Amino acid sequence: MSVASPPVQRILAIDPSLRATGFAVLEKTGGKVRAVAYGTIKNAAKLLPSGCLVAIHERISELIVEHRPECAVLEGIIFVQSHRTAITLGAARGAALLAAAGRGLPIYEYAPRRVKQSVVGRGGAGKGQVGFMVRALLGLTETPPEDAADALAIGLTHFHTAASAAHGAVTLERI
Repeated sequence: MSVASPPVQRILAIDPSLRATGFAVLEKTGGKVRAVAYGTIKNAAKLLPSGCLVAIHERISELIVEHRPECAVLEGIIFVQSHRTAITLGAARGAALLAAAGRGLPIYEYAPRRVKQSVVGRGGAGKGQVGFMVRALLGLTETPPEDAADALAIGLTHFHTAASAAHGAVTLERI
């Protein structure tokens, strides 16, 4: 008699930004989460914003084809003091959303404070604290770059939330 192996869940987490979009592919087998891949989509300062959006869309699409995630999770919209910054972040977010939606992935989002609360235990935690905790929680040998650490934290938040939803404690909301 063979023993059934635990189900494997794979997600793509994205922290959108025009010049440095963080991404992470996380996999959960049973109760264990591991980072499959993570990094930053870096766009040079000389590249026009339209070129940055194309690069974000293309790289996210490549990651989806390569890693075949079940869903995409993104950081929700943040409060910014500048309309220009809000428009720029919205455009980068749109490029990532379009890549995921175009591949038929369900998409979930989490507010930045919720991500920090989930990973660090404090909604006002700094980027250094997020990076440190992501490294510890995933057993990484080095602290990931800030944007990649944020994406890893978003992915961990999704797994925590999905586990709570499975017990009826919360509801997962797709966008």
